[in-house]
Amino acid sequence: MDAAFTAEQDEIRRTLRDLLAQHSGPGEVRAAVRTAEGHDPALWHRLAQELGLPGLALPEEYGGAGCTVTELALACEETGRALLPSPLLATAVLAAPLIAALGTPAQRAELLPRIADGALTAALAVPGGSMAAALGLTADNRAVAWAGGGRAGGVQARLGDGRWRLYGEAGRVLDGHSAGLLLVAAHTGGYPRSRTLLFLVPAEAEGLTRTRLTSMDETRSLARVELRDTPAELLGPDEAADVCGALAATGRIAAAVLAAEAVGAAAGALARTVTYVKEREQFGRAIGSFQAVKHRLADLYVRVEAARSAAYHAAWDPAAGPLALAQALEAARTVAGEAVQLHGGIGFTWEHEAHLYVKRAAGDELLFGPVHRLRDHAAGQAGLFGDVTADGPVHGVAV
Repeated sequence: MDAAFTAEQDEIRRTLRDLLAQHSGPGEVRAAVRTAEGHDPALWHRLAQELGLPGLALPEEYGGAGCTVTELALACEETGRALLPSPLLATAVLAAPLIAALGTPAQRAELLPRIADGALTAALAVPGGSMAAALGLTADNRAVAWAGGGRAGGVQARLGDGRWRLYGEAGRVLDGHSAGLLLVAAHTGGYPRSRTLLFLVPAEAEGLTRTRLTSMDETRSLARVELRDTPAELLGPDEAADVCGALAATGRIAAAVLAAEAVGAAAGALARTVTYVKEREQFGRAIGSFQAVKHRLADLYVRVEAARSAAYHAAWDPAAGPLALAQALEAARTVAGEAVQLHGGIGFTWEHEAHLYVKRAAGDELLFGPVHRLRDHAAGQAGLFGDVTADGPVHGVAV
């Protein structure tokens, strides 16, 4: 394995960092989250048209750049550093891979080029706010009823007169209030033929109601999606698609990208804190010159670099994504908390950006964690603890 980045990968990182430094400072972030879209549409257009971010990992035949997960992870590391509010995660990391994996040739040809050039944004809607379980990050998505079951709960799909119709509700849908297209996970078949399918629902669909929610992290717009006899198009040619498998594969890639984004946020918080302690004086000297502060910053630096190594490895091998995400979320939470402490009383005020990093770390763990469940599920998949019964461990594995 060659861990060095190519010149093109370094250029993606450098170009995006320079652009966001100019157009996505703390003031611009606060202004963007107050818009109806929850992000800056003009900046999103530039990121799509000039840098091609939405299509970075899409095949060239659909207007994408044909890059790998590594390039997308590097880009998201920079958006995380700036806490950029944008539909990039919901569109390019969650929705686009599912369309590419399950869609018919006609669906891919119609939707992916529009996603690649930024004209269409998309969001993945799963019922009950169970995104982590649906993506197979904290549980086996084939074994848990995250999409509802029977004839009630979650989102239900009904086929009649050759058309699918959905009814139900999905909460905490990332960018769900502004996306031009929803990918809705719905349960169908009742008890005899119970299964989960994905459906395409355009923003203007009849019976669709979307409500933007107040969230802890305003840079992550969340919405409640309600469907009342809403017409929908099945994603894929038929009902035989392995939806849970596609969601789990997308989850591993998403975890790797999210890990890089969390590392970027942690690094951004640490960099701002280092700058502050160099300038803030106490007892006639900069507080950064005190040994206790140096030790705390050194510990944070080690956490960030360890998480960055794990995230880069996961970008190369997405199977390591969930564990890398756990480490990155933990690092982001710790660094953001320490940043507030080292900034003193100003740290958790609206006038200062340190609190934004705390809210991003907490919000991401609520959406895609928690950390201990990410690690527990990864350990279970790796068979680290063997099978445990009520009487104790079996297969010779001690607990």
